[in-house]
Amino acid sequence: MALTKNTILSHKEIEHKIRRIAYQIYESNVNESEIIIAGIESSGYILAKKIKSQLDKISDITSTLCKVTIDKKTPTNPIKTSIKSEDYANKSIVLIDDVLNSGSTLIYGIKHFLDVPLKQFKTAVLVNRNHKKFPVKADFKGISLSTSLFEHVHVNLSKQPYEAYLD
Repeated sequence: MALTKNTILSHKEIEHKIRRIAYQIYESNVNESEIIIAGIESSGYILAKKIKSQLDKISDITSTLCKVTIDKKTPTNPIKTSIKSEDYANKSIVLIDDVLNSGSTLIYGIKHFLDVPLKQFKTAVLVNRNHKKFPVKADFKGISLSTSLFEHVHVNLSKQPYEAYLD
């Protein structure tokens, strides 16, 4: 059986979802003066950069981009961030990834940030799948999608046109 590419989100739809997520983040942080936008490397970080760019256009909140490096095959390995814990302590954080599948990557990312006191912690994903092994949810999501365990969601944000597809 040949694999086929089924488009989930087109370039225009992804841009719309990014803008909508930025507005939702702004609404939940309207009283904050600073927010940390933390993207899980690599696609989550690209998505975080795009969301930060939109957030900067629509609000006067100072947003700081943070790259979060997690070994997705062994998420218990030490997690690295591009900014020091003192720089995000007592601030509002949004942890971003492209796809929420089992929840493993997101939950270990959350665990890392909970080692310091925070004002608020939220999560955002472009595609939310319903195969969670862990009790984690996305506070902001572009689309929720029910798929089989054998299907894989691909998100391309590194070059235009952006696309999300299932194979």
